Amino acid sequence: MEINYLDYYQVFFKQTVVKEKIMESVICIDGVVGAGKTTLGEILAKDLDLLFFKEPVDNNPLLDRFYYDQKRYSFPIQIYFLNKRFKMLKEAAQLMGCIMDRSIYGDVIFARLLMEGELMSKEEYHLYEELLFNMLEHIERPKLMVYLDITVENAIARIHERGREFEKVVERSYWESLNQHYKEYFKNYNLSELLVIDVNELDVRHSLEDRNYVLELIKSRL
Repeated sequence: MEINYLDYYQVFFKQTVVKEKIMESVICIDGVVGAGKTTLGEILAKDLDLLFFKEPVDNNPLLDRFYYDQKRYSFPIQIYFLNKRFKMLKEAAQLMGCIMDRSIYGDVIFARLLMEGELMSKEEYHLYEELLFNMLEHIERPKLMVYLDITVENAIARIHERGREFEKVVERSYWESLNQHYKEYFKNYNLSELLVIDVNELDVRHSLEDRNYVLELIKSRL
């Protein structure tokens, strides 16, 4: 019997095995599309003088195709991201510290959403899940996971503001489902220390006060 997303992430974290060792000074920033991960990551990396690993969106040969034909490209794009994020985390483990814009830890959210929406077959999903679990066994824990919590309305507004054409064609129902999955995932997250920041009323790009508030909040947990 298939498990719905309300129960799935609880089971997922019970099954997930990662190394006990913590990667000191490795901070992961996660959240739905439009939450402001890249903006905050760049600001935080500059403030802490750390390398910033940007999400592999630019020069991704599959991303624009995926948004226009999700069923055709759902599995290959998930494998693409999984491989890139695994490689990034291996590189991060060799550094004194870094900031990561999304990471392999939350990668399952997108794959699970695609499978439940029948855009990825169950066979493809279970293959993806097996690969993910195998990779996670070789990965250490981040020092801190930062989850940027935002409403669907505000996320969509920011998506349209930045103007990526392939994101504009996505139906609202997809963003709503993605947001629900994120909330359930981080309600059950237990792989490292977690900091949840409500960013609905914050603008770290344009407000120095908001920027300093978020930076101090994060640094207080390091």
